[in-house]
Amino acid sequence: MTLSDRLNGINLYLIGMMGAGKSSTGAALAQMLGYQFFDTDAVVEAAAGQSIPDIFASQGESAFRQIETGVLAELSAYRRLVVATGGGIVTQQQNWSYLHHGIVVWLDVPAAVLQERLAADAGRPLLRGEDWPTKLTALLEQRQPLYAQADVRVPVGAGEAVGAIAARILDLVAERISVNTDSAVLN
Repeated sequence: MTLSDRLNGINLYLIGMMGAGKSSTGAALAQMLGYQFFDTDAVVEAAAGQSIPDIFASQGESAFRQIETGVLAELSAYRRLVVATGGGIVTQQQNWSYLHHGIVVWLDVPAAVLQERLAADAGRPLLRGEDWPTKLTALLEQRQPLYAQADVRVPVGAGEAVGAIAARILDLVAERISVNTDSAVLN
């Protein structure tokens, strides 16, 4: 029985900081599982008809978070999806009720690797200004306890190939399903 069969249509939700590789890894995972892939940031932009930086500039972060929660609520109603979420989706308590409709996978990337990946990306509203590495580290420290609530934690190092990360996720998810199945039988 394949992992896709064992998942029985349960969605996978990728969480982690901006720059963690959720979108690229999510697309690879979806292909491996025969699932559809969605990136909540792309869906938010399509729904709002604006880029995320424009939403932050014109409506503020709280409006963005409301749209993001609506998108997550809609996606969680479907099955057989891999969903790459925005880095801050875990900060809204309500979102956890939607995330728990599936298996939550945390791509845990060290701050130094995130800084390297994001150095050339000026489009991140939460990282505006010259002290963005300090802001990034502070956000990571603030969010780590939230990310740690994930069902599966996947440490990701610098230079790891997306396919290798996706394969490791599949192994860890399979392990998680087996543990849950075994414990359900034992209880």
